[in-house]
Amino acid sequence: FMAIDDFGVGYSCLGHLKRFKIDKLKIDQGFVRELLSDVDDRAIVTTIISMAKHLRLEIVAEGVETQEQRKFLMEQGCELVQGYLISRPLPAAEFVAFWRAWQNGSR
Repeated sequence: FMAIDDFGVGYSCLGHLKRFKIDKLKIDQGFVRELLSDVDDRAIVTTIISMAKHLRLEIVAEGVETQEQRKFLMEQGCELVQGYLISRPLPAAEFVAFWRAWQNGSR
């Protein structure tokens, strides 16, 4: 699969959605960070999610740190999140243990 990371900033642009066979968009954490308090960030995030859903793309929100952010994103149709709410960055060996615990429902 192919994903566009940090969508909405830097080199990512709407033209890439047509030019490449994209499967997934990752919403940049800069938009997620103030999602609940900044009306502009909220508008950008909901627009990205809506557009991605219409294009049948999987959506991942980066930098999710609170249950409130996660809840808002899920209500908008973004089911995948990454960030400190789930886990801090882990070395490979710790990640394996984390993943196994997650699959067993221990997390």
